[in-house]
Amino acid sequence: MTQYADGKMLAEMEDGVGLITFNQPEKRNAMSVDMWRGMGEILDAFAADDAIRVVVLTGAGHKAFVSGADISQFEQQRADASAQIEYDRLTSAGREKLAEFPKPVIARIRGFCLGGGLGIAMQADLRIAATDSEFGIPAARLGIAYGFDMVRKLVSLVGPAHARTLLFTGSRIDAEEAQRIGLVNRVVPDQELSNTVLELARRIADNAPLSVMAAKRAVNEAIKSESERDAAAVHAAVAACFDSADYREGRTAFMEKRTPRFVGR
Repeated sequence: MTQYADGKMLAEMEDGVGLITFNQPEKRNAMSVDMWRGMGEILDAFAADDAIRVVVLTGAGHKAFVSGADISQFEQQRADASAQIEYDRLTSAGREKLAEFPKPVIARIRGFCLGGGLGIAMQADLRIAATDSEFGIPAARLGIAYGFDMVRKLVSLVGPAHARTLLFTGSRIDAEEAQRIGLVNRVVPDQELSNTVLELARRIADNAPLSVMAAKRAVNEAIKSESERDAAAVHAAVAACFDSADYREGRTAFMEKRTPRFVGR
């Protein structure tokens, strides 16, 4: 295990799965500026490591995934609109690295997943939640506003009607309701969460990495507006799959009736 942000962000890897832990349980894993920097550093390391094929995000303890931004920093770092611009600058690198991360990301959610924490979870490709999870966007109760990128992501997942309800009311919803409206992919009993996510991550990790990354790129581009889409990048990712050694391995393994051994090239 490697520590970042003075131990408030943890990184480890096993069997092709990289694990990132938000490690501030005494504050329900609220995100500080240093934690955003730490996450960016971890994502850089995981992106460069070919042995890591899937990344799982999780919160330390049993009370929260991420309960939001660290409100104790608001007075000093987010006191007004000008201060918010600087806060966005300090945290933007970590946010952008998560949004553009090329490998699949799974959010393993237990407990509170609120505000900016929900924003993090929504940037993951898949969200698996324990039955005790709670979701919400309390921005209206704090007198602030959710950023456009997070609102757009929310609308892409749950649609404008449910997005308005969450944003206007600031109310929390439980895991069952979150699954019903499309905010999470699956809800499982608390005691099954870790094994369920690990099984899912390893199933993805067993597939051809280039194929999985091409699929992620295509989905991400598909939900952008037409003027923002990078169709050339999608075509290049598809071509890379057909030119890869893994494609040859996949065909051969199918003919030989054996499990393919993909290497990501």
